[in-house]
Amino acid sequence: MAKICVLDENKICDDCGECSVCDLDPNKICDNCMKCVDTGAAYNAVEIDEIIDDGSGMEAYEQLRRDLAEADEDQPFECFRPKTYVPGQKKR
Repeated sequence: MAKICVLDENKICDDCGECSVCDLDPNKICDNCMKCVDTGAAYNAVEIDEIIDDGSGMEAYEQLRRDLAEADEDQPFECFRPKTYVPGQKKR
């Protein structure tokens, strides 16, 4: 399957490199210096306008949950253990 351009969803990626250009200096290739997001604000936010979930990776995630849940009882990831609902029982 062809890779789609991250800047233009109607274009197939042709490795033009435009997505690697620095936002602050168009003559520079991005080197992840993070100056473009360093605004001096107490926090930054990213607005998410769409989530695309093609389902890939779900099988691996479910298998990881099963593997961790079946591991010894001392495993550190309690969040992966199977949950059972008991009416009237308080959550821990």
